[in-house]
Amino acid sequence: MAYFDAASAAPLHPVARQALQASLDEGWADPARLYREGRRARLLLDAAREAAADAVGCRPDELVFTSSGTRAVHSGIEGALAGRRRVGRHLIVSAVEHSSVLHSAEVHETAGGTVTRVPVDRAGAVSPSAYADALRPDTALACLQSANHEVGTEQPVAAVAQACRAAGVPLLVDAAQSLGWGRIEGDWSLLTASAHKWGGPSGVGLLVVRKGVRFAPQGPLDERESGRAAGFENIPAVVAAAAALRAVRAQAAVEAARLRELTDRIRARVPELVPDVEVVGDPVGRLPGVVTFSCLYVDGESLLHELDRAGFSVSSGSSCTSSTLTPSHVLKAMGVLSEGNVRVSLPPGTPSEDVDRFLSVLPAAVSAVREKLGAPTAPRTASAPSGSLVLDALGKLCPIPVIELAGVIGDVPLGGTVRVLADDEAARLDIPAWCEMRGQEYVGEEPADQGSVYVVRRVS
Repeated sequence: MAYFDAASAAPLHPVARQALQASLDEGWADPARLYREGRRARLLLDAAREAAADAVGCRPDELVFTSSGTRAVHSGIEGALAGRRRVGRHLIVSAVEHSSVLHSAEVHETAGGTVTRVPVDRAGAVSPSAYADALRPDTALACLQSANHEVGTEQPVAAVAQACRAAGVPLLVDAAQSLGWGRIEGDWSLLTASAHKWGGPSGVGLLVVRKGVRFAPQGPLDERESGRAAGFENIPAVVAAAAALRAVRAQAAVEAARLRELTDRIRARVPELVPDVEVVGDPVGRLPGVVTFSCLYVDGESLLHELDRAGFSVSSGSSCTSSTLTPSHVLKAMGVLSEGNVRVSLPPGTPSEDVDRFLSVLPAAVSAVREKLGAPTAPRTASAPSGSLVLDALGKLCPIPVIELAGVIGDVPLGGTVRVLADDEAARLDIPAWCEMRGQEYVGEEPADQGSVYVVRRVS
């Protein structure tokens, strides 16, 4: 089985496994105690903190270990907003942040704060000028990921940090996806990360708060981790996380170049092997091992099952693979196709042969799903003189409305329209994306008693 979902969780690094096993015997005691076992545990914890701080590029006393990357994000945002409550209650985030950031923003809004969500371009990147324009006198905090978790696009952190610093606003960087590849450049103020993204054990996060940043930890106070992360430290896991980070960093430059060549191969070959595919994300400014593409007329969940049967573990941002049946907020913000979405994220050490085998089985997997769904195999010519056609797709989930649209577009003459009535949220994203991919004109959306009407004009 080839594991291609490192962006969700990387396999436990061998160095982390060794460190974890060794520290289980040495790091079980309370590091706050002065007896021998406590001092031994404290030495392990301090050494891990120094190693992690060196990798981040901060002081050891600026870094604390949390129970997860999500907990680090929640604590970081809550503490920074509380520490600057006298300045104001305005928060800035990008539209493609991790759900942990966006959920924190929603909680902040519910409590009476205000939030600006900065849009992204079609590659998934924010504009530094857009962040600068969003800054206000009452801005308490800005948040920006270092690289996107779904499409791999790297963000202009240094430029955004410079704009925030000029305005006196701290910037929190979610570095979960990229810290294993190198330090985060720029004059940022807070940083969060998660160990299982770089081959450390799950249940370990990092929260860095630079000296001079106003920060007020929320919740009941605890003497652990400078009062910023309550609870007894999981020292064996912390030691393993720091050991894994140091190990992957030692090979980062070489492995990044190797994985980038493999993902470049996927980016180039998939559109050649599979028709009606859109490769998304920045082609250059992206994480080394991540490549994402979306296939027209494909149910994302069915495609993932086909690939799983073929021996490949991949993930998806498609609406059809989520519990909410709503499009990925990242793909939606980018305005790209969401149906049939596949994210390939290669862990370090992935053999080139696995990528070649993936490319060999992908076309058949996509064809099998399309055949089951009744996807069109060739465009039809107009069979009726009418210049307009109404397609009722109420109650049908992605990608069925788009499949049916493709099947009837040839029933209207050039210049004619198809009005698609649909109540699936994904249609709002996927019908315009289909038009762009197929050379048709998306006229716009109209209200309806049920769902919405999406108007498409045939131009080719």
